[in-house]
Amino acid sequence: MNSEKELSGKTVLLMAIAAGVIVANLNYIQPIEGLIAASFQVSKATVGVVAMLTQLGYAFGLLLIVPLGDIFNRYQLIQVMLVLSIIALLVAFWAPTVTIFGLASLLVGITSVAPQIIIPYAASLAPALHQGKVLGNVLSGLLTGILLSRSVSGLLGSVMRWQYVYLIAALAGVILLVVLHQYLPRDQRAQPNLHYRHVLGSLPQLLRQQKHLQGAAINGFCLFGVSNVLWSTLAFYLAAQYHMGSNVAGLLGLLGITGVLFASIIGRLVDRYSPRLTIGLGIVFSALAFLIFASLGHFFIGLMVGIILLDLGTQFGQVSNQAIVQSLNREASSRNNSIFMFSYFLGGALGTFFSTFAWSHFGWAGVCGVAAIFLVIAVLGHFILREPKQLRPVQ
Repeated sequence: MNSEKELSGKTVLLMAIAAGVIVANLNYIQPIEGLIAASFQVSKATVGVVAMLTQLGYAFGLLLIVPLGDIFNRYQLIQVMLVLSIIALLVAFWAPTVTIFGLASLLVGITSVAPQIIIPYAASLAPALHQGKVLGNVLSGLLTGILLSRSVSGLLGSVMRWQYVYLIAALAGVILLVVLHQYLPRDQRAQPNLHYRHVLGSLPQLLRQQKHLQGAAINGFCLFGVSNVLWSTLAFYLAAQYHMGSNVAGLLGLLGITGVLFASIIGRLVDRYSPRLTIGLGIVFSALAFLIFASLGHFFIGLMVGIILLDLGTQFGQVSNQAIVQSLNREASSRNNSIFMFSYFLGGALGTFFSTFAWSHFGWAGVCGVAAIFLVIAVLGHFILREPKQLRPVQ
């Protein structure tokens, strides 16, 4: 396959849009947690558990489904997962009880893994010298989906029943499915003679053998955990501190546009300089964000500045870690990505769980304390496992 020809600018844009639309499913719940709690007449901690189930479901989908990208035709697999995601969203829209909604949220997480099949697919099509740039562009779409999902969800939740957020997401998925079927590049690989049991069984071995995969997994766990510490409790904090609703929580998500604008630049920095440098910057930006939240979070401007820094730190880590993971082994790219993203969203799920628990018992100070624990682990991983100074050409 001629990757220069296959990976046109329009193709990269389509992959970025697809990643953004699908990953948005994971974040619709965050600005409307208070509305969901009131609707089902349950505690905020209970809805925090439901939000955690979405992240946890995604983590297990990454572990059990994404490795199939190394076995099956990725053009077809992406579309199959999108169909299942649409069904899960419709169940979430219909759910009459919090128990069924929790189950639907788990299924939304499990079935929304197509972006993590798209990412190694884009990397495999990209020219080796421009892989970081291509990944940065696709991940820009991913982050755009995350931040717009919070804004759309928060705004819609303020003007209509929160359930319609999931119906609109399902309709967006149907439109995307039609477009992908028509324009996504066909997977021209010769299908490897691998069995699913062998693929899953190889995951621990791949992790043991690749030190840089270990480092990326720990760093992703921590930085996404830190990100979810904020976004899982922001709506509660806004209501308690400023008497503001889900619409403001959604609008604050738009501040993440900084991370989107920098994603391609970060990708070029990784290609030109060092992923070790950019991951270090990601930790620094995230730590600065929570220092500001802890000391100046009671000022609205402090909250805004901290959100910008946090989303920038998250993006530095995500682009850098993905570039490392996709440089390791082309034949195992989906499995490596599965390991990395499983750890990434496991960190997100635990960040959601512990931050909502801390909010319920210790308030904003407890939330910042949970973030500090994640950041200490990130610093230790950075200095002990040490990311590569330069990326080597993918094998």
